Amino acid sequence: MDFQTNIFQQFGEKWALVTAGDKEDFNTMTVSWGGLGTIWNKPVATVYVRTVRYTHEFMDKSEYFTVSFYPSEYKKILGVLGARSGREMDKKNNSGLTPRFLADSVTFEEAEVTLLCRKLFRQRIDPENIPSDIQATFYEGDAPHDMYIGEVVEIIQ
Repeated sequence: MDFQTNIFQQFGEKWALVTAGDKEDFNTMTVSWGGLGTIWNKPVATVYVRTVRYTHEFMDKSEYFTVSFYPSEYKKILGVLGARSGREMDKKNNSGLTPRFLADSVTFEEAEVTLLCRKLFRQRIDPENIPSDIQATFYEGDAPHDMYIGEVVEIIQ
């Protein structure tokens, strides 16, 4: 498996989609927080999903999820997918993207790169363990994030 990129730019500037579920029922959302690395001798992707997000339900019940990256011309679509909930919008049919169903999860045809991840770990981020300035900016009056670590089992380009 080989994936060469500026990961800070991919997540922080271009954003990505995290998607969980199957062809019968899935949800996707934009993420701008994430990372790639290794843990337990495995290549992994880490993403963060607020507990109130619709995608969180799919992340919890799915064994696999995808992290997909897009050309910059899709940033407006990613903005909508990050701002609108799958509870209020049919993302499967009205996202402007074409679902691509994998054996274990879902991605979109327009993705430049998709990381298929097997979920290894989930843990709630406790704002009490975060510096107070970050707490105030990102968690005051808002739901916490769960951190998901997934083993990258396939890179689809």
